[in-house]
Amino acid sequence: MYGLIIIGGGPAGVAAGVYAARKKIKTLLIAESFGGQSLTSAEVQNWIGTKSVSGYDLAKMLEEHLKIQEDTEILEGVLATKIEKTEKGFKVTTSDGKTFETITILLTLGSNRRKLGVPGEKELDGKGVVYCSICDAPIFKGKTVAVVGGGNSALEGVIDLIPYTTDIYIMTRSEFKGDPITQEKIKSNPKVKILTVNKVNEILGVAEGKVTGLKYEDKDGKEQELKLDGVFVEIGSMPNSGIVQGLVEINPQGEVVVDPKTQRSSLLGIWAAGDVSDVLYKQNNISAGDAVKAVLNIYDYLHKSNQM
Repeated sequence: MYGLIIIGGGPAGVAAGVYAARKKIKTLLIAESFGGQSLTSAEVQNWIGTKSVSGYDLAKMLEEHLKIQEDTEILEGVLATKIEKTEKGFKVTTSDGKTFETITILLTLGSNRRKLGVPGEKELDGKGVVYCSICDAPIFKGKTVAVVGGGNSALEGVIDLIPYTTDIYIMTRSEFKGDPITQEKIKSNPKVKILTVNKVNEILGVAEGKVTGLKYEDKDGKEQELKLDGVFVEIGSMPNSGIVQGLVEINPQGEVVVDPKTQRSSLLGIWAAGDVSDVLYKQNNISAGDAVKAVLNIYDYLHKSNQM
């Protein structure tokens, strides 16, 4: 019986594992891989304490920090596929058919960015195709970029990019759905050009190994081409919360609803941190901090209920 099972190996999961070890909680971390969404980023410039690091190197740093913790066991390369409530806590089943008993669970499963699903997107991911404007805007200083999307994430992405880029094309299929105040800010900025399109057809630059442009179908059905240095895909994300559907409260966006003071879910014994939770800002540093907060609260819960 574990005191805690952490599910997920991104910054939140690793931060939780490190703090759980410090608190001497008998812990198992289950992760398909380490690093989270940053794994494919060419450069991360906002991980506090590190001026610049590749997503791959950040993932290795996180993994190495966790693996020196004596009191946190690691089950790597598998997925948690099922969580069941038991009399004493929970039973977690993994993709290799194993089961593990635990008193508490911390979900750090993150989310998956919605993709365009067009040629060139996968090949150029991290090579000019990006999914986080806050993370990667500084990399495109003096460049021309496109932002694909018409909701708040796309509009806020444009705001993030304005201080750095030369020209920004925002591509939307219909009227903007984001906040009117943000709409006015981007419409009044001379750097921003609004394109109403039917769809993006292809991201160009595979042969060159970096984004060189994209092809799109305009509102009249004609194919057009733009020369670009980067494409920001801002069409939302899907939290990886399916494993707790029916167990805890999930909001309409698919996020686990938590108490922001403790990270507790609606079901006693399950906590959540990072992008899988309903935290307002989806950032590595925030995910790590929220996970630490969760572990400290889990420690208090285990200690006060005499389960340590």
